[in-house]
Amino acid sequence: MSEFYSNFKDEIIYTAILLVILTIIRAIIVLTVKKIGKKSGTTEARAGLIGRYVTVTLVLIAILVEAFILGAETSQITVVFSSVFAVIGIGLFAIWSILSNITSGVIMFFSFPYKVGDKIKIHDKDYPLEAIIEDIRAFQLILKDDNGDLVTYPNNLILQKAVTLLQKDALDDSSIL
Repeated sequence: MSEFYSNFKDEIIYTAILLVILTIIRAIIVLTVKKIGKKSGTTEARAGLIGRYVTVTLVLIAILVEAFILGAETSQITVVFSSVFAVIGIGLFAIWSILSNITSGVIMFFSFPYKVGDKIKIHDKDYPLEAIIEDIRAFQLILKDDNGDLVTYPNNLILQKAVTLLQKDALDDSSIL
């Protein structure tokens, strides 16, 4: 065991430093996202979702840096990552709408002006809709229309359509009646 430690002493130290740095960066980003979420009035579940996206990104960065720490050459890493990204790219092209909805969900977390409980009107040529926002999820909005029906509306479409705020926090107002 001591021979292993003496042979890989530098790599072990660099790996420990990498893990500490990435853990600190993750904690800072997650705390910042939670503060932004609290300030903008979004749910903790949405902030947790963004935190998971950050964690996955940092793990991928850690794998890349760890490969360099362990002595892999740039040409070897380039071949591996280009092969992996080619396969992922083909897979994501096949499911581009899911990726589009996830990206839209992240954008909506930081800049969507409407909150759960607001009554909105979506100006869609094919399917105009007036509804109350019940929930905002990673892939879609859950809306309740005037008939009481639940409607799911994809995040990527909500960012492409004009939306009008009809009533702020309509859920609280309707419970008073």
